[in-house]
Amino acid sequence: MSLYDDIVSKKEKLSLVGLGYVGMPIAVAFARKIDVVGFDLNAAKIDLYKSGVDPTNEVGDEVIKNTTVDFTSNPSRLKEAKFHIVAVPTPVNDDHTPDLTPVEGASRILGQNLTKGSIVVFESTVYPGVTEDICVPILERESGLKCGTDFKIGYSPERINPGDKVHRLETITKIVSGMDDETLDEVAKVYELVVEAGVYRAESIKVAEAAKVIENSQRDINIAFMNELSIIFNKMGIDTKSVLAAAGTKWNFLNFQPGLVGGHCIGVDPYYLTYKAEELGYHSQIILSGRRINDDMGKYVAENLVKNLIKADIPVKSAKVAILGFTFKENCPDTRNTKIIDIYNELKEYGITAQVTDDNADSDEAKRLYGIEFTPFGDIKDCDAVILAVAHEGYKALKMSDIDALYSNRHKKVLTDLKGILDKKEYINAGYIYWRL
Repeated sequence: MSLYDDIVSKKEKLSLVGLGYVGMPIAVAFARKIDVVGFDLNAAKIDLYKSGVDPTNEVGDEVIKNTTVDFTSNPSRLKEAKFHIVAVPTPVNDDHTPDLTPVEGASRILGQNLTKGSIVVFESTVYPGVTEDICVPILERESGLKCGTDFKIGYSPERINPGDKVHRLETITKIVSGMDDETLDEVAKVYELVVEAGVYRAESIKVAEAAKVIENSQRDINIAFMNELSIIFNKMGIDTKSVLAAAGTKWNFLNFQPGLVGGHCIGVDPYYLTYKAEELGYHSQIILSGRRINDDMGKYVAENLVKNLIKADIPVKSAKVAILGFTFKENCPDTRNTKIIDIYNELKEYGITAQVTDDNADSDEAKRLYGIEFTPFGDIKDCDAVILAVAHEGYKALKMSDIDALYSNRHKKVLTDLKGILDKKEYINAGYIYWRL
C-alpha cells in the first residue's frame, strides 16, 4: 500500500507545521477527511485553538470548536505523522533580503522528529532552490536520514488569500510538485482529498517555487503601475478612480487599483526573486522599480495629508490626526508588514503622533510589532484630519454624520480616503478637503 492509502485508511497521520493564517485552514480542511496533528511553537496560540477560538478569523470559532485537528506545541508529536506539510512565514529582513529563519527552524524541528518513509511538503513562499538546497540538508542533518532513500520531499505553494471568503483552499487550483514521479503522485493524491478545484502537477520543485513567487510579483508590478498613475494624475488634478472607471469599460483592461502593498506575500515575495537573480548576476529592473514605488506610497500619502493641512490653514505640528484601520488589508486581523505604519511614522517626522483605531486588528500583535496602542473608535474626536486607511466593512458602513463626529469645528475638515470608499462629491460639497489615491 502507498502512503496515501495508509493516510486515507487512518493507519498514518498528516502533520501541519505552522498554524497561522495559511497553515490552520489547511489543517482544518484535511481533518475533515483524515487524522491531522497540528503543530505550532506558539503555545498561547495552541491554547486558543484548543479552547475553540480562531485568532485569525479565517475559519471562525465554531469550526475550530468542532475540528478534529490534534493541536499541539510539543514537537515530538510530529513523530506520529508520515506526511508533513510545512506552512511557516517567509519574511524579509530590513535590507529586503530573504529571512529564511522560520523555514530553517521548522526544518530543524521536523528533522529531529522525522521517521523513515515520510514525505515532507513545503508550502512557504521561497525563491527557486530553497526546498532542495537549504531545507533538505537541514532535514538530513537533524534526522540522520537520507533524502530520496529514507524520506521524500515535495513543494506545493500556498495560495490562500487571508480574509477572502470566496477564494479558499478548496476552490483554488493547487500546484503540486515532488522530487520524483512517485512522490509527485502521492502528493497530488493527498491534496486532491481537500482541493475541489483540482491540482496542477508542476514538472519540478523549482518550477513550483518559481510559479508562486512570480504570481505575487506580477500583482505587485501591476499595483505599482496604478500607484504611479495616481501620482501623475494627482499632479494633473485628475481623479485616478474616475480615470480607471472610464478605462475599465474596455474588455481587456486589467482591474487593478492604487493602494498600499503590505502583508506577508505581495510586499515580500518579489524580493525573494530579485535576491536570487542578484546571486546569479542579474539586477532586476522592472520588479525592483515596482517595489520602490510601492514601498514609498506611505510617505506619499503622509506628504499629501500635510499639504492639505496647510491648505486648510491648520498648524501641522499641533494637528490632531486619526488613522482608521491598521491591518495590511481589509476584514482580517493581520498587521504583519502593514504599510499603514509607514504613514504613521512619516507623520511623526512632521511632529504629528496620530491616533490609530482598528477593531478588526490583532491589538496585541500591533503593540508587539510596532509599539502602537489602539484608541477605541468611540474615543476619537476633535480631529483636524482623518485618514480612512483600510476598507473594512465597518468603515464602508460609516455615514457622513459618523465621519463628522470625528472632527473639531475649528477648521475645514481634512479627509484622506485612501481606498476611495466614500462618495467624493458628497464630501467635497459638504466642505471637506477630500483626497484619495
